[in-house]
Amino acid sequence: MTPCSCVFRAIFRACYTRFQRCVTQARHLSQVTLEYAPRGGGRITWGRKDEEYIADFYLVSRRSLTAVEWKIFNYHFLLGADWRLCTRQMKMDRGLFFHGLYRVESKLGRVFRELQPYGLYPLDEYFSGRTENEWMAEERQRKVAPFRRGSLNQRLKVPVKQAA
Repeated sequence: MTPCSCVFRAIFRACYTRFQRCVTQARHLSQVTLEYAPRGGGRITWGRKDEEYIADFYLVSRRSLTAVEWKIFNYHFLLGADWRLCTRQMKMDRGLFFHGLYRVESKLGRVFRELQPYGLYPLDEYFSGRTENEWMAEERQRKVAPFRRGSLNQRLKVPVKQAA
């Protein structure tokens, strides 16, 4: 079973809305985020997620589309031209333009969802880290005790009375 193309178009529109938000926000609002590398031995990496998303959205779209599809995508989505200007510039009628537009949205929605190893959709996983990490499953199999709340004394089991 495969999802309907309208599902992929909705995925594309969600990603495109986030892309527009990232592009139009002021540069001083961009934040540096720190992430733990799952297999890096506790290493921390940093990145600017908004700028990374802009670059990923653009480059994945460029690599996935044919020349005609890229022209439609570039004029309509990146440059912001309406359908009248696009049809006049590309010398095509309205029906062909909208069929091409829906095909672009569907194709990119599928690519954004199925991109490996990290897709652009779902957006919360892209911007906040993956919710299902493979290393978490491995830790559960090893039966490592989870982080417990409480005082440092309780977590480390230090004999405070004997130390005093």
